[in-house]
Parts: sequence; structure tokens; C-alpha cells
Amino acid sequence: MNILEFFQGMGFMQMSWQQAVMLLISFFLLYLAIHKKYEPLLLLPIAFGMLLTNLPGSGMFHSELWSAFLDPESPAFHSYGAILKEGGLLDVLYIGVKAGVYPCLIFIGVGAMTDFGPLIANPKSLILGAAAQIGIFVTFLCANAMGFTPAEAGSIGIIGGADGPTSIFLTSKLAPHLLGPIAIAAYSYMALVPVIQPPIMRLLTTKKERAIKMGQLRPVSKTEKIVFPIIITAIVALILPDAAPLIGCLMLGNLMKECGVVDRLSKTAQNELMNIVVIFLGLSVGATATAGSFLNWQTLMILAMGIVAFGLGSAGGVLLAKFMNLFLKEKINPLIGSAGVSAVPMAARVSQTVGQEENPSNFLLMHAMGPNVAGVIGSAVAAGVLLTMLG
Repeated sequence: MNILEFFQGMGFMQMSWQQAVMLLISFFLLYLAIHKKYEPLLLLPIAFGMLLTNLPGSGMFHSELWSAFLDPESPAFHSYGAILKEGGLLDVLYIGVKAGVYPCLIFIGVGAMTDFGPLIANPKSLILGAAAQIGIFVTFLCANAMGFTPAEAGSIGIIGGADGPTSIFLTSKLAPHLLGPIAIAAYSYMALVPVIQPPIMRLLTTKKERAIKMGQLRPVSKTEKIVFPIIITAIVALILPDAAPLIGCLMLGNLMKECGVVDRLSKTAQNELMNIVVIFLGLSVGATATAGSFLNWQTLMILAMGIVAFGLGSAGGVLLAKFMNLFLKEKINPLIGSAGVSAVPMAARVSQTVGQEENPSNFLLMHAMGPNVAGVIGSAVAAGVLLTMLG
């Protein structure tokens, strides 16, 4: 009898076909992370979190506890006590996502690794970074028209910013039931920047435009680099308080890097803190990708609209650069506009690569870094706008 109970308690005996499919998907994502090296730092823990949550009987993640957490009529509404008491390992880690802690901590690390010098040297880059956010808002309108709620549509639209932590932050606030598909879409498309962007860039520009050479950027003083994060934080937070957590953490990390008096904190943010949080974030986000929340037509629609959002964002920056050239004496190479999505620094490198195809002596990397880092600010601001409107 004990042997029979042992066999009946095996995960194999409890597994549904939906869970089996989810395990296969997790294996495929692990393959992409390890063999293809598609955003492995986050895709690997996300895929492994998906693996853990879909193992029958493991008890690591309980979606019913989080459903009660979000139900205003439940005694456990917005009660982390029930999660801590009855939840598994991944439930406890997921609290950091739901509370918006992990994305903000990652932004401290991102800020500590970011050089805003190219943006400060060429303020026009800020406009290009803003233009690239058009994909977010167009996709929001389209998703809403297709039957998604405004909160769900906003969470889908933010994929167009190509910013994983921002996508997770906004979705955890507006539509946590979509967190798994949206996080996987955001990081997958970030990894596919070198595949998705070049055809769009070539389609929207001429050979002559792609060959435009840009002059060297002016040197940026240390004082400018120190003042910049302080001013940006104050301005954005006063105009858009809901964006303050992301922008504040991003600029705190950058200030620690640029001020030169807290090197230990800056290095910790770039390395130890970033690495620890990435593990926790990836595992807990992957845990939300259960069979019930992932295997449906809604997920396929999210993946399709996500790539549309990303494509529109890339196109928006290029088209605005072309428009600006109508009025500028010193022309901008439109290719740098595609870097306005915040996949740093991959999108900037793509601008450099495509530009050198037409003119091997063309060096666009530093010019493209301006819109690229502006896109990080832009996606955080866009998330703040959506949170203010829909939260």
C-alpha cells in the first residue's frame, strides 16, 4: 500500500497535458538562453522559474493565493501575511515583483552602468528617445480596441519600450495575470534586436541617409554628469510622480557612478546587487507562467502585438530623425533614431553596424548611445503616464 501511495504521489501521475506543454516551452527557452545566448542573464532564470512552477506537486507557487490577494472580496485581499504563511518559495520571491522592489533595484544597477554623456552632449537625442515610445501608445490603443481592458492594453503596449524591468514593473501594477507572457515577450524581443531592427531601418531610409557622417560629440564635464541625474529626477518626479520610483532609482545609480565618492556602492550596484536581484526577479516572473495563464489565445495576441509595438518604436525614432533633417544644417543619420528603444547598448550597436554597411568609415555608436539612454528614461516616463492614467 505504501508503494502504491508513493507511485500515486509522483509528479508523473499528477501531470496534465498543459503542464507537459509548459515544461517543453521552458526547455525551449533554456535552449535559447544557453545555446543561442538570447538575453541569458534573465531568460535563463525566467525559463527555470517556469520549469519549477509547472512541476506537479512541487508547491513552489500558488496562483490561487495571488488570486485571493487581488480579490477585493477575499479576506486575504492585499495581505502578504497569507502569502508568507501558506506560500512556497516562489510565492515569497514574487512579493518583490508585486511590490515593485526588484525592477527598481535593477534600475539602480542600470543607472550605475549607464553613461549619459552622449545624451548631455547632444540634447536632440532626448527627442529621438521620446519618439521611439510611440510604439507603446499606438499598441495600447490597438490592444484596447481588440478587447483587452485598458490596464491590460497598457501592459502590452509597454513591451514596445524594449525595457524588461519597466515592463515587469508596470504589468505587476496593472495586469499581474499577464506578467509571464509579457515578461517573456519583452526579453525575447530585446534579444532579437539585431534581427528585428535592421530590415525596418533599411526600409525607412535611403543609402544616402544611411551613409551620413556625424561630427564628433563635444566633451561633457564631470559637473554636467553629476547635475544631470539630480535635475532629471526632480523634473520628472514633480511632473509625473508615478514615474519617480523607476527614474529615481535609475538616476541614483548614475549619480553614484558619476560623483566619484562612492565607488564601492557603484560597483556593488553594478555587480553583486544586480546579479542577486536578477536571479530573484527571473525566477519569480517565470513562476507566473503557469499553464492556465499562458496556454491561451490571449498569450499569442500579446506576443504578436509586442513585436508590433517594438517595430513601431524603432520606426518612430527613424522617421522623426528624417523629419528633423528637414530643418537641420548638420544632418542626423536617421539610423540612430532606431536606438531610441531602450535595449542598451544593443540597439546602439545595431545602428553602428547598419551604418557601416553603407560607409565603413562611419562611426555612429556614441551618437546612437544618446537616443539609446534617452529611451531608458522615455520608457520609464511612459510607464508613469500609463500608471497615472490606468492605475
